[in-house]
Amino acid sequence: MPKKIFLIITIFFNTSLLFSQEKFTLSGIVSDAKNKETLIGVSLYINETKTGISTNEYGFYSITLPKGDYTLNISYIGYQNIEEKISLTQDLKKNFLLSLSSQVLDEVIITDAPKRINIRKPEMSVNRLSIQEIKEMPVILGEVDIIKSILTLPGVTNAGEGQSGFNVRGGGADQNLILLDEATIYNSSHLFGLFSVFNPDAIKDLKLYKGGIPARYGGRLSSVLDIYQKEGNKDSFHMNGGIGLISSRLLAEGPIKKGKGSFVVAGRGTYAHLFLKLANNSNSAYFYDLNTKLSYNLNQNNNIYLSGYFGRDVFSLNENFVNTYGNAVVNFRWNHLYSDKLFSNLSLIYSDYYYGLTLEFIGFNWNSGIKNYNIKYDFKHYLNNKLKLTYGFQSNYYDFNPGKIEPTGTGSDINPEQLDKKYALENAVYFDVEQDISKKITISYGFRLSNFLRLGQQTLNTYENNQAVIFNPNFQIYESAEPTGTVSYGKNQTIAHFENFEPRLAISYAINDHQSVKASYNRMSQYLHLISNTQSPTPLDVWAPSDNFLKPQLLDQVALGYFQNFKDDDYSLEVETFYKKIKNRVDYIDGANLIANEAIERVILNGKARAYGLEVYFRKNAGRFSGWLSYTLSRTEQQVEGRTPIETGINNGDWYKTGFDKTHNISLVGSYKLNEKWRFGGTFTLQTGQPVTFPNGQYQYEGITVPSFSTRNENNLPTYHRIDVSATLTPRKNKGRKWQSEWVFGIYNLYNRYNAASITFRQNDKTAQNEAVQLSIFGVVPSATYNIKF
Repeated sequence: MPKKIFLIITIFFNTSLLFSQEKFTLSGIVSDAKNKETLIGVSLYINETKTGISTNEYGFYSITLPKGDYTLNISYIGYQNIEEKISLTQDLKKNFLLSLSSQVLDEVIITDAPKRINIRKPEMSVNRLSIQEIKEMPVILGEVDIIKSILTLPGVTNAGEGQSGFNVRGGGADQNLILLDEATIYNSSHLFGLFSVFNPDAIKDLKLYKGGIPARYGGRLSSVLDIYQKEGNKDSFHMNGGIGLISSRLLAEGPIKKGKGSFVVAGRGTYAHLFLKLANNSNSAYFYDLNTKLSYNLNQNNNIYLSGYFGRDVFSLNENFVNTYGNAVVNFRWNHLYSDKLFSNLSLIYSDYYYGLTLEFIGFNWNSGIKNYNIKYDFKHYLNNKLKLTYGFQSNYYDFNPGKIEPTGTGSDINPEQLDKKYALENAVYFDVEQDISKKITISYGFRLSNFLRLGQQTLNTYENNQAVIFNPNFQIYESAEPTGTVSYGKNQTIAHFENFEPRLAISYAINDHQSVKASYNRMSQYLHLISNTQSPTPLDVWAPSDNFLKPQLLDQVALGYFQNFKDDDYSLEVETFYKKIKNRVDYIDGANLIANEAIERVILNGKARAYGLEVYFRKNAGRFSGWLSYTLSRTEQQVEGRTPIETGINNGDWYKTGFDKTHNISLVGSYKLNEKWRFGGTFTLQTGQPVTFPNGQYQYEGITVPSFSTRNENNLPTYHRIDVSATLTPRKNKGRKWQSEWVFGIYNLYNRYNAASITFRQNDKTAQNEAVQLSIFGVVPSATYNIKF
């Protein structure tokens, strides 16, 4: 009997081993056929098994299947589909080259990813815009703008026209993690919000995560904007650029070694200030930036990349007031393929945000900023076609410069001063699983374990009862507490430390091949704070680390959505509802002074916030006319309660609207291809006006008129709306000509709507009557840009 049992076990083991040996892995890279640029998010679908995968951030894919013959379908936005027969009798590495779709009117011009992948993948609250779509949208002053483009997506707004940053699902602009080739960008705007820092010519792919954020991302609460730069043409040298009314740009790309390595260099700058000088106007405002990237294929298992970005803004008033600020990032990456199932990426990243200010009429220079040094090692493990693991670790070292003052010239009576620098270390490990439970259910789950150390080299104040803000019951106001002493920390000492467990979960239930329901939950922690009392970030704002007073912000968000494709993917609909709550959201006492404040804890109050809403996103993906309609109905509120029964908190402890609450937000975007020469675009935007605090009365005190104000953010600016249009003329290319050109004509704010950027109140000098004064940034703005490619 034991011999029979042993024989059965042996046969079972050998059969299992044989069965496992009969499974093989198909893997490789998918690239553009023309320039060999790797493609992100390409869909690969196996007809026989009805399974699909997509390429990762470096164009790599891997799928494991039983031995046999298969039909592989490969599709990607704007490219011709490939259908190829694959005979899988051993592990096979196969690279694919995709060609751009021919622009024939009767064919599909823009297609979405296959519905099988969209519907079944447990990815929600994620939007992707192609660079081609962004370039077809009307823009201000002819400058294509990635940040302005994502404002047309559901759940995304900003503080107003000409304002920097963006808000996602009611979160602050500082709660967005903006990555360029994995490096953090701290200020995403040029010229105080008129343009973004991203040169569209140099960008390959972008993705916006609003919820269900994978565990590999952390450090911010509201969103992740993940942007990758082009790698450059590996086969031949090319250039393209454009000349606009106030700015121009130029990009060059080509092989370092044909078929092995490539480079790309892109520059952009404005020159409107030169015309001011011709008119003997000494004021100026301009920006310039530079994008670079080198890539090299060492062998079939190793690739290296070196990418960088450098940008500067300069704003000058008669050379007495000079403001300079900008980002600089460098990233070295090494891709290594351990096996056809295990892909890795090691990144060494440096990010620097600098702010400088020269006040010549006072006689001093001011500079501040934040630097961080980041190492991260990520792994993607394709165990089989139903199970994929993503795991890794990262470590961030921060160097905060809250401000340094230096006198200019010998006649200055300003004393040099360096505000205490601040240092911190943020570490994290993460683990993510994506698993097909059944034909209808796919689930993604994981966690991120984060750790934050506020490091020494600083002298800090101490306060009675450890309260840096006290409440004055006589005047019913909060005031800054007086320090009772100081405590000094050495270089190797820890001032404060925090740990947080951040679980992530997303699930997709496919009703059929055309419809699905998805749900997600994620917890996020944010250890950095942007010290600002404006709704839109300004260059003068200062980043600060969490400590004993500035507690880490913690978010919990849940979302539920319905997704459907119509008419063979020609149309798509996404409907999502979300709710999120935030702990330790900072607000400020009345009259808070934030500039050069070494004891910022004396003007802050910790509260909580919440946001909830409904998003609708309807797209037309194919045909001569394509575009989308997005609508968001939401509410964003904050609450700061009193710490004791006698304290009032802010707004008597009641919930109040945040400065980026927008109840209604509508965007309609369309693109129409008339023929091979003409293409037209249009955008309509409408949103509820920004919350503000207006005076609701006044009283006289010893002959002085003193206004009284309503509760915080009780009022709103007028509703914001405008229409933008564009027309693109592409002349027919002569057979002997090696270059192609196009003209882009645009009108921003077609019907000349003067939207309110702010409303201030004053007393009229002539009538002595109180009056409200509206500030508007733009009326109608025409533009023309000439683009060339060769």
